[in-house]
Amino acid sequence: MPVRLRTAAVSDVGGYRTANQDAAFAAPWGAAVADGVGGGPSGDLASAALLHRLVAGRMMLPDAEALAVRIREANWDLRAHAERDASLRGMATTLTGIFVSSSGRLLVAHTGDSRAYLLRRGVFTRQTRDDSYVQALLDHGLIAPEDAASHPRRNIITASLRGGEDDTTSVVDRDVHIGDRWLLCSDGVTDYLPEDDVRRVLGVAVSPATAAASLVSLALEAGSQDNVTAVVCDVDFVQQASGNHAPTFYGAAADRFCEELETA
Repeated sequence: MPVRLRTAAVSDVGGYRTANQDAAFAAPWGAAVADGVGGGPSGDLASAALLHRLVAGRMMLPDAEALAVRIREANWDLRAHAERDASLRGMATTLTGIFVSSSGRLLVAHTGDSRAYLLRRGVFTRQTRDDSYVQALLDHGLIAPEDAASHPRRNIITASLRGGEDDTTSVVDRDVHIGDRWLLCSDGVTDYLPEDDVRRVLGVAVSPATAAASLVSLALEAGSQDNVTAVVCDVDFVQQASGNHAPTFYGAAADRFCEELETA
């Protein structure tokens, strides 16, 4: 039987930023979060433009290769923006998303330091590896895991999407279990909430909406100095055909490019 995602998202500008550079979307066939890279121009435009271009058109893609092509095409849009307006050169964004393939598998896409987590039958695991300076230090044993969240250079990322031909995104094919709960989030959540707290919230929340709202609220209470975005997705059976498969946008993506999209 085909599967779908029951999704919900919350995105908050936070108490220390004047603009929300996080963007997210959620739909029965997929969800993603993109975080505009700080220190560069128009991070909100980068994250919003990437997601809107990514989900335009038919999104039940057959395999990981097809999704990688779609991401590459969306990335070209960032280059087109910069070519039209020189002030946008250097804008960039992370991307972390999950997509149900037409064969019923789950495709996980990732670049940057936004994260994906999976809660399956009570077992909580991180499904992405940060493309970041701090992760490189961890990999080489130069800092302890407990020091990563407070490291002064924790916001330096080593991979992003900026419209370049050499930009890379990891896309992997995963099995799907009914009852799986996925979390996609920006570093405004994970830099301020211990993973044990994230696991607890995902385990007790009765719905994706409750889980997403709780995580964002807790991150803000913990003093998050960044934009804060959480997307929670529960894997379920398709009970009946639905006429509305259009994505819902959040954060920067809700404020920009809200023209009608052809979806299926």
